[in-house]
Amino acid sequence: MSAIRRVLTAVLFVSVLTSCQEDGSNTTSESIFPDLLRAEREACERKGGRWGAAPNKASQVCYQTLPDANKSCKSETDCAGLCLARSRTCSPVEPFYGCHEVLSASGLQQTVCVD
Repeated sequence: MSAIRRVLTAVLFVSVLTSCQEDGSNTTSESIFPDLLRAEREACERKGGRWGAAPNKASQVCYQTLPDANKSCKSETDCAGLCLARSRTCSPVEPFYGCHEVLSASGLQQTVCVD
């Protein structure tokens, strides 16, 4: 397992644990591992990513703008990310949270949910 994957796994684990607290404290993964998260944020930004809140608001994630963002597509093979069925364009960022109608590699419409 790569070092980045181990770090991301640790951050996710801490995020899950801190989101389960019932004592009313406002402990976040940022307050527990500030140096680790600062390093992750800096690595994200060096790669051209944008560091921001995940939809669950309990953790942070690196959003990467995709090279073919918003370009026309007919199937997922046309995109670095997802081929969005409604607009027939490539998804703008990764990860692309939520449930979306996308076009598969064969061009068939299907629903994909990213949590």
